[in-house]
Formats: sequence, structure tokens, C-alpha cells
Amino acid sequence: MSESPLQVQKEAWSGGDTRLAKAVARPMVRFLAQEAASGVLLLIATAIALIWANSPWSESYHHLWETEVEFAIGSWMPFLHDDHGLSLELWVNDALMVMFFFVVGLEIKLELVVGDLREARVAALPAVAALGGMVIPAGLYLALNAGGPGVDGWGIPMATDIAFAVGVLALLGSRVPRKLKLFLLTLAIVDDIGAILVIAIFYTANLSFAWLSLAFAGLLAMAVMRRLRIWYVPVYVLVGIVVWYATFRSGVHATIAGVAIGLLTPAEPLLGARRFEAFEDMLTGDSVNPAGMRDANFRLRESVSVASRLIGVISPWTSFFVIPIFALANAGIELSGDSISAALGSSVTLGVILGLVVGKPLGIWFATWLAVKGGLASLPDGVTLRHVLGAGAVAGIGFTVALFISGLAFTDAEIIDQSIIGILIASVLAAAVGAGVLWNAPPAATAGEDAASDGHDDHDAEHAKA
Repeated sequence: MSESPLQVQKEAWSGGDTRLAKAVARPMVRFLAQEAASGVLLLIATAIALIWANSPWSESYHHLWETEVEFAIGSWMPFLHDDHGLSLELWVNDALMVMFFFVVGLEIKLELVVGDLREARVAALPAVAALGGMVIPAGLYLALNAGGPGVDGWGIPMATDIAFAVGVLALLGSRVPRKLKLFLLTLAIVDDIGAILVIAIFYTANLSFAWLSLAFAGLLAMAVMRRLRIWYVPVYVLVGIVVWYATFRSGVHATIAGVAIGLLTPAEPLLGARRFEAFEDMLTGDSVNPAGMRDANFRLRESVSVASRLIGVISPWTSFFVIPIFALANAGIELSGDSISAALGSSVTLGVILGLVVGKPLGIWFATWLAVKGGLASLPDGVTLRHVLGAGAVAGIGFTVALFISGLAFTDAEIIDQSIIGILIASVLAAAVGAGVLWNAPPAATAGEDAASDGHDDHDAEHAKA
């Protein structure tokens, strides 16, 4: 007789009756299963960075992340930055963050193949909303910084931190319609596409076409291997490293390689539904042997797409390790009375705050309203324009990608600090405003009635015109 999953869970250490299992293990398992968990860890890492950078041990913080890490093969040093080895901060931003953008590429691929972005009608509304949520914040920022030293930071307020945004919605529980969460997730995916294009096109300097050609050749090799149905993962890892290094040397930011590789990953399972049903019939037979079990293991694995499997394996690492480490390396700035006063008088800081807190929700709401009134799309069931405004405000939490773009846009340390202060203030304000708007919006059930009522009113208005 086979054991039930509940029995197996009880036999696991975390399901035991020990004091450590009850007090630590099970609460930790429940925490990691929550949508807000990665956002909480990101917040903790940011707080540690800020406390450390403003403590008596602040010098050790800067010394740690400025430490040069060199790899040499004989006299050849393949990883150089301004004739020096890469600092630990650059290793985090240029290498470790590739994993994060690889997962972003995988999620985009899944959305394009089997998700909401596959259907033009469904994807139209969040796509248009995302476009409005990128253009208007950038425009507001440029209105304050055109012609000034901070002009290159226009890409900062375009970003959305999906971990924090989804975390805020999760904390609001049933007051947020389920389809609003799907709307925000799809919007964030389109937002990621926009951020990737901005990074690749506008934040690339000293382009080397020789290295870029090698990167393209590596991506082409991966595409050919896919067509030849080569499934040996180490080969892809080796080619992927070549693509990353060539992109790093080309002048295009190395994280773009992660996105490109993610987009080339198969998002449909090798085994279709019929072949999987045949596999199920095989397992119910009496002729199962070790060779058959090995074949069954392969078939079971290939009934799930490579993209889905990789997201399942890598996403926890990026959410609970890579992103907190990135925040720890980049969020540590000096917060004195003078620095805050200087930042609040800076057009860079004000531009970031205005773009994220005002431009983001205004752009998303206006673009959504325009799409609905123009007949391009309709609001999801249970979602009103008030919900869209709240979700737009939450999307103004641009933390992770905003910090990333800030590091690409500026080289002056003072301007970088001003932009980071703006990002921190804007993220807190955006979360508070978004939560407030959504908390006072009608609950999901009432929202559905309101949406239906709005639709009925629109129908009556059209009938009256006729």
C-alpha cells in the first residue's frame, strides 16, 4: 500500500514533533510558500545595507563591495574593468544578476507561448497599460532633468519590482480581485520587456561587433541544437557561458545574455497530451522493469516544459538569494541630514519620485481608460478603473530594476546616491498609496457588480445615442 503525501510529510523532519521543527522549520516553510516572502527578504537586505553603510563600520561595507576579484589564466585576465579586476559589486551586477534576468526571459517565453501574452485580445490591455506606465514616468523625469547631469536616468522610473508589487497585493488578500493580480503580473512581464529593450539599446556603450557576433553565434548554436533535439544540459551550459562572456565583452550589458538564453528555452513539453496518456497506460501495466522505469522517468520529466522546470529550480535561488544579495550590494548609501537635504533638492531625486509615484499610476490608468473607451480591450471581470489605479500605484515600486538601471545610467557617486534615495522614498510612497487605494476600493464581489453596472451604464448610453 502506497504512502499518502500527508504521511510522507509527517515523516519528514519539518513535520516532526520536536521543538525546533515546530518553532523554526514549519514557520519557515510556510513563510517561503507565501508570495510576499521574497519581498520581505529584499526589504530585510535593504535595511541591512542601509544600517551597515551608516554605522561605525561603514568603511567595511564599502571595502567589501569594492574588493577586486580577479581570475587569470597565465598572464591572461579575461575579466577586466578599466584595466582592473572586477569589484565584488560588479560581479553581483554583471554575473549573479544574469540568473535573475534568465528567469525573466523564461517567464516572458512562457507568457508568449502558453500564457496571457499568447492571446492578443487578452494581452492588449496590460500591454497598453504597461506602455503608458513606461512613457509617462520617463516623460515626467525628463521634464525635470532635460539638459542636466541627470538626464540619462530617464529609464529609472519606468521599472516595476514584481516581487514587492505582488507582495503588497498578497498582503491585501481578498480585497484585491484575482484577475487584478493576473493583470498586474502580465503588465509586469511587458514592463520587463520594455526595461530589457531600454537597457540593451540606450545603456550600451563602446559596442564591439566582434564580440557581439560571437554572442549571436552562440545563440544561433543553441537554436540549432534545439532543432536537432539535443537535450544534454551541460552542452547548453557551456555555450551559455560563452554567450554571457561574449556579451560582457561586447559592451551590451551581460544580463541581456540571460534574457536571450531564456527566450530560446523550449516553453512547450517534449511530450504532447496524447503521448503522455500513452505513458500513463504503460505505467498501469504489469510489465514495468528497471529499464521501463528509466524510460518512465524521462517521459515524466519531459511532460513538463524545460522553461517551467528551470523556473521551478532557479526562481527560488533568484528570489531568496540573488535579489537580496543585489540589494545588499547596491542599497548601502549614506543617509545623513545633509545628503537627504541635498537629495530632496535634486532634480534627479524629485524626477524619480514624481515618475514612480505619480507617473506610473497615471500612465497605467490613462492608457487603460483609453484602451477600454476605444474598444481595444475590456476590463477583466471584477476589476474597475479604481482597482487599475491602485495596481498602477503599486507598480510604482520600482526597486530592483530601478536600482539596476541607476547603476547603468550614472557614474557620478553623488548622483547615484540621489537616485537611490529617490527610489527608496518612491517605493515606500508607491506601496502606501497603492495599498490605500486598493483597501478603499470595493471588495472583489462588489467590484464585479460595479463592473457589470459600469458596462450596463455604457450600454444604456450607447442605446440612448442610437
